[in-house]
Amino acid sequence: MTTLPDDTTTTATVEYAAEQPARLEWAKHAPEVYKAMIRLETAARQGLDHTLYELVKIRASQINHCAFCIDMHTKDALADGESVERIVQLSAWEESRHFYTEKELAALELTEAVTVLTDGFVPDEVYAKAAHHFEEAELAQLIAAITVINAWNRFGVTCRMAPGHYQPGQYK
Repeated sequence: MTTLPDDTTTTATVEYAAEQPARLEWAKHAPEVYKAMIRLETAARQGLDHTLYELVKIRASQINHCAFCIDMHTKDALADGESVERIVQLSAWEESRHFYTEKELAALELTEAVTVLTDGFVPDEVYAKAAHHFEEAELAQLIAAITVINAWNRFGVTCRMAPGHYQPGQYK
């Protein structure tokens, strides 16, 4: 409801676009692949800071335009105490560096390099920066986490999984 200057009240109906149905419920039709992805996800997150892990998943999902994963990981991050401000600024992290630690910035830069791969490789300077902030085992886990979210994004985008229905922690 909107109150107008003359103290009258009006209601406006907003009609949103229709939700597109999923193309394929891939997990239902390839349950062993889905189970393997869950195991891979569980293994990839071991030893990584949870906040960093969620930021990486959100950023890769933004790059890949995976609305389902953006919805999921944003909700999980918020439920775990992440600030709205840091999530909102994530798509422009290079201009919003002061919202993140140097370690998070190195992880975000590596996430972009691994996700995009436009030149067919991860630049040495990006890798070196990440290697400076992460011990080798943690760096290996980070690379695994980036790889796994990119795989999830490919399923989500290809099968057109609809955002908006996920509840925080639903798949934990």
